[in-house]
Amino acid sequence: MNIHVAILGSTGYTGAELIRLIENHPYLEVTHVGAHSQAGKKVRDVLPGITGHVGDLTLAKADAALADDVQLVLTALPHGAAAEPVKKALDAGKKVVDLSADFRHQSPDIYQQAYGLEHPHPHLLKHAVYGLSEWARTDIAQANLVANPGCYPTSTLLPLIPLLKAKLLDDSSIIVDSKSGTSGAGRTAKTGLLYCEVNEGLSAYGLPRHRHAWEMEEWAENFGHQSIKVRFVPHLIPMSRGMLTTLHLTGKHTETWHQTLLQAYQNEPFVRVLPEGKLPSTKGVSGSNRCDIGICRLSDTEAVVVSCIDNLLKGASGQAIQNANIMLGLDEGMGLSIHAQWP
Repeated sequence: MNIHVAILGSTGYTGAELIRLIENHPYLEVTHVGAHSQAGKKVRDVLPGITGHVGDLTLAKADAALADDVQLVLTALPHGAAAEPVKKALDAGKKVVDLSADFRHQSPDIYQQAYGLEHPHPHLLKHAVYGLSEWARTDIAQANLVANPGCYPTSTLLPLIPLLKAKLLDDSSIIVDSKSGTSGAGRTAKTGLLYCEVNEGLSAYGLPRHRHAWEMEEWAENFGHQSIKVRFVPHLIPMSRGMLTTLHLTGKHTETWHQTLLQAYQNEPFVRVLPEGKLPSTKGVSGSNRCDIGICRLSDTEAVVVSCIDNLLKGASGQAIQNANIMLGLDEGMGLSIHAQWP
């Protein structure tokens, strides 16, 4: 069984990771690659790490017509650029996993607040399933359109949701401090991402309110059944990939929090809860589709929870393949690794 896949926005970091993952997938095959700015070139000339069959493909424009035999479309385009190609793919009867932010919100008003854009197809927002795989399997399996979560929200929501569902948190004091490698900002040339700008430095950005704060709050309430406000501050660190999120939390019965997390994820291959007091590292998940979670109890009412993901995998392309597997009725771990690259 070969399932033909189109990747739109295939020349960025997430697009390249999608190609790499699909090459190791027993059933998926890349047959169409699109990228507006590089259209007409061979994939191998734009992505030097890609060779073989996919390397020989010629890049089409992102809005080019798709062949009838394409069953799955993965869109790794910027927010604002994905909505039109996604609608065209849906109208053509394709299943879509969208890695942009264009379908992550249920309300066009919230989308406009977060991204400053009017959504061109607001009726599709209710049609999309938010693809936090561990918490939305049933809906993903029935979906034609899955909105892949952002990397910061993934690293925040996975540890947060079980504690919210158990009614253990004070919702007025949720501080999310995250640090990401520079690949999270994409492959487009930007002065702030030049080597001399980021090397041996650390910088906060996105204040006073980063666009992912809306996503965290909306889906924490949706899955955790508790309305929250987060104080979210992201930071850029001088490494290629990886994300570490520290949640400063207050609530009650902190002695039960570790067990609550353990029970929530005991059967989840891509989420690992570490022994109490042990904290994860980005190196421990690099190259894997895994999220590691650690907790340190400070008092009866306070604790620090730390989560780590590879921002390009569990935070983007890996979770997209996990969602695609669920949509297609396949084992959701196909093509994915629970093991990190080491060293």
